[in-house]
Amino acid sequence: MSTPRATAPVFHNILEMIGNTPMLEITRIDTGPCRLFVKMESMNPGNSIKDRIAVTMVDAAEKSGKLKKGGRIVEATAGNTGLALALVAGQKGYRLTVVVPDKMSDEKISHLRAMGAEVVLTRSDVAKGHPEYYQDVAERIARDDPDAFYVNQFANEANPKAHYDTTGPEIWEQMDGKIDAFVVGVGSGGTVSGVGHFLKERNPACEIILADPVGSILTPLINEGKQVPPGSWLVEGIGEDFVPSICDLKLVKKAYAIPDGEAFHTARELLRKEGVLAGSSVGTLFAAALRYCREQTEPKRVVTLICDNGAKYLSKMFNDFWMVDNGFIERKKYGDIRDLIARRHLEKEDYCLTPDLPVVQAIKRMRMFSISQMAVVDEKDHVVGILDESDVLLALVRDRDCATRPIRDYMSSRVETVRPTASVNDLMPIFRADRVAVIADEKHFYGLITKIDLINFLRKQL
Repeated sequence: MSTPRATAPVFHNILEMIGNTPMLEITRIDTGPCRLFVKMESMNPGNSIKDRIAVTMVDAAEKSGKLKKGGRIVEATAGNTGLALALVAGQKGYRLTVVVPDKMSDEKISHLRAMGAEVVLTRSDVAKGHPEYYQDVAERIARDDPDAFYVNQFANEANPKAHYDTTGPEIWEQMDGKIDAFVVGVGSGGTVSGVGHFLKERNPACEIILADPVGSILTPLINEGKQVPPGSWLVEGIGEDFVPSICDLKLVKKAYAIPDGEAFHTARELLRKEGVLAGSSVGTLFAAALRYCREQTEPKRVVTLICDNGAKYLSKMFNDFWMVDNGFIERKKYGDIRDLIARRHLEKEDYCLTPDLPVVQAIKRMRMFSISQMAVVDEKDHVVGILDESDVLLALVRDRDCATRPIRDYMSSRVETVRPTASVNDLMPIFRADRVAVIADEKHFYGLITKIDLINFLRKQL
């Protein structure tokens, strides 16, 4: 008979639910001689660890008088701090403007807007000091508004204090004071500094290990004492092109540089094997934690964080097509123009129509799959036409009764068929005529190639 679980408390405000997140031991993934535990920060009400710092930084600003009733909060964020601030601002009656780099997932941006935040998108390919760098933009917006409070999580002392006062003590208590290593990333530096100081004060032998994306300046700085120019990475929320003032890197013993691909595949493995749907930064943390654990020669108790929920990344690293398009999932190479096909027909990756399907159904499928043209195939799987947005638009304008009529009446029957052995140059006349290339031979239809498919193919060659 199982032990009855304690009844969960009743809360009277969602902000009361921040913190006291559970700890989970990893049991279905190889952790070498070590035991690996993950603190489920994704179970905060805003679905990330940033809830802790948001409520603490806003409380501190209120007490200091920097943030007044009805004021405006401004912050530069990779997404999760913005979401956490939106949660707090909504409950406390503040306006919120968040400035985010343009590599952020659509889910994060939609979530921010749904919570009432004003979202300002800036370039992700520029470094600190550039006028379009996201932190500089946020600072400028706040400076121009006398009612605005610029949070600046990267230099806000309330940030590490939140983790020193809450996250660190929770980890220590949940692990019964038995923790040999803590694996953490740096976004703003608050977690490594706050939790790091707390754990080192209780156990000086506890090792603080940094998980860092390849391209960040932090790993070379920690492991070799080298200052390098920043690169680029796709993982969101961690990695830096500068050292935030609140980030105490002296706490860190060793850093692991994790490539984007390893981070994404590790996050997918974590979902498949442990049932934990986590974000891209977790992929980096978890990959580094696994490397550390598997390198050990004696048992250790290791903790890392599930920083946020992976639902914000379903269109990215959990989407096979996105992974393929960005080169993180390898597909069979043919050595001909079939390699340019984004959605392969024989592998059932594409979406096709049949000639008798009503126009209204074609419109629904175009919207459902977010595509602007579809092949029309007959019962023998031969392409007999192409239906694109222009065909649908003309049908709707010229014939208001077209919705129930078959798409054979409106599709383009002129099909530009190209054999797999053709060259890229053979595609150019088709694209200049604003058409789509149908790749087929006597046996099979292989798929469509559009202008954007060729652009993406050429981009990868760079």
